[in-house]
Amino acid sequence: MNMTFKIGVFVAVALIGATICKAEVRMPAFFSSNMVMQQQTECNIWGWAKANAKVKVSVEWAKNAYSTVADSDGKWKIKLQTPAAGGPYTIRISDGKELILDNIMVGELWLCSGQSNMEIPMKGYPGQSIENANNDVLHSTNKNLRLFTVKRGGSFTPKDDVTGTWKEANPESVREFSATAYYFGRLLNEILDVPVGLLSSSYGGSACEAWMNPEWIKEEWVKAYPKSKVPTTEEEYNKMKDKNRVSSALYNAQLHPFIGIGMKGAIWYQGEDNYNRASSYADMLSTMVKGWRNEWGIGEFPFYFAQIAPYEYGLITAAGEEAINSAYLREQQYNAEAMIPNSGMAVLLDAGMRDCIHPRQKQVAGERLARLALVKTYGVKGVTAESPRLSEVKMQGDTVIIGFDRDKMWVNFKGNPSSENFEVAGEDRVFYPAKAWLQRSKVMVKSEKVKHPVAVRYGFRNWVQGDLFCEDLPVSSFRSDNW
Repeated sequence: MNMTFKIGVFVAVALIGATICKAEVRMPAFFSSNMVMQQQTECNIWGWAKANAKVKVSVEWAKNAYSTVADSDGKWKIKLQTPAAGGPYTIRISDGKELILDNIMVGELWLCSGQSNMEIPMKGYPGQSIENANNDVLHSTNKNLRLFTVKRGGSFTPKDDVTGTWKEANPESVREFSATAYYFGRLLNEILDVPVGLLSSSYGGSACEAWMNPEWIKEEWVKAYPKSKVPTTEEEYNKMKDKNRVSSALYNAQLHPFIGIGMKGAIWYQGEDNYNRASSYADMLSTMVKGWRNEWGIGEFPFYFAQIAPYEYGLITAAGEEAINSAYLREQQYNAEAMIPNSGMAVLLDAGMRDCIHPRQKQVAGERLARLALVKTYGVKGVTAESPRLSEVKMQGDTVIIGFDRDKMWVNFKGNPSSENFEVAGEDRVFYPAKAWLQRSKVMVKSEKVKHPVAVRYGFRNWVQGDLFCEDLPVSSFRSDNW
């Protein structure tokens, strides 16, 4: 071995050793400059440093610094008491070498998750645009609205970090950000007049199951996939055809890294992938929310979700009937709202598209979710945020009489005297189109083909243009039968 080679090896080893010893303090990607921290609460921040090193955290809004000691693996965590909304602030973290986070705002932080209707950005998808997006993007510059998009990924094992960057809202960043989440955050910022941070972690085509810890999912998995099982080894996981959709892969890669972060709540837009196995969805979604809340350890934080919009899925039987009716999934979401404490559902029965599963009206979805948060979480008065719910169905001769809860201003047919989205059935369980009209706060329904109705349905099809409202909020599709 010649002398030059020996010197080269020695230098390389020395550099590697120096790098290992250096082991500068670092943090997950979402703890970085430009982020928003939840106001007036104890917020966890965490990261990695030299093993057993003392870690000091100084925040601009507090006189005294915080400190802790990293464990033998270099992991550390500190709780910071945050002030009322404001900023920008600087945070300094050091284990001997300083990491500086600047332009930090304190305000309201929300997690935004789901599948493609949450993921679709303001620029849309090819051939699928977002209504009014370019004009809204043009006017989007706002230093008090901060955006973080998680890069897609899946994993069999839980991860500690994600790929993404905090950005201030401006035309360039907003164009690439979730449209539903943007409209949600924009309205919150406008009404509350505080900084708002949005963590967008979604995956197009993902199932509810993908966002759950495998320990919670076993019972629900059996209901949804009776001929399959939750993968218990990485080999089983890798053999799955849609492993990033129907296992816990997205929980591991895109949710687990955030668990414990201080936040106000979560919004959710998902369900289209589960429409062909709807019967387990309400149990599954409520289990998912309970699991998230248990792991976060900050109580029953608000959880607001969008009911999937109508869409003509196009699966028709030989008899000319819909092979799978997504109204059953909407019904499960309707049931889930009643099962999940501190939750609310934004009904989108008027905001779908017959031929596209990604409706253009994302402002409608985002702002209805925001209204739920503003009224139910932030206590804004004088505004209606919740759609009415079916409360009674009575048969009176050949007429069905329907009543609702949460309808103080009574239901209406959006300016029309009647609706043709209703069906009734007799003892033979065959549904026929029916005429519907209003009588004060009640909906009256009747079909000449059914003399003695026993069941009624409203908008209970894949595709429907909802026309039953209370004020400006649509009523969900519903049925009185359980056939």
